[in-house]
Amino acid sequence: MAAKRSRKRKYSRGAGKDVESAMRRRKRGSLRSGKAGKGGKVKSRKQAIAIGLSEARKKGKKVPRKRRGR
Repeated sequence: MAAKRSRKRKYSRGAGKDVESAMRRRKRGSLRSGKAGKGGKVKSRKQAIAIGLSEARKKGKKVPRKRRGR
């Protein structure tokens, strides 16, 4: 049997928790877009994930850099 290789995490566990909480807030309807939540209600799943990752990034958790040029 081959030895099990350990993989390096791309996102920290804490970053995953931040995304989880953003998803929960979206389901409750309290997740809002824009600076200081002054935008509209977030309905898209992808947008909720992006907000969660950006919050994790601001807290200094391990999250890859944002992709540019889109």
